[in-house]
Amino acid sequence: MANTSSAKKATRKIARRTEVNKARRSRMRTFVRKVEDALASGDKAAATEALKAAEPMLMRAAQKGVVHKSSASRKVARLTHAVRKLA
Repeated sequence: MANTSSAKKATRKIARRTEVNKARRSRMRTFVRKVEDALASGDKAAATEALKAAEPMLMRAAQKGVVHKSSASRKVARLTHAVRKLA
């Protein structure tokens, strides 16, 4: 348990940050799932549209520190490759 006032404040800040990051991560995963669902159904148009929406979400999550920059880039690259292969 935190004893000092600064430690108590730090725990409050961490709790707020955790909630924000959870929401961002959830939103990012939802957008990625939409792309994967479109790929699974074989709908290239829907997959392309979903990817256009998902890419900024992934990169924004990386920018905010929710995921690592390399992880986001790798995910975007793999999804893009899968969409292009769907020809």
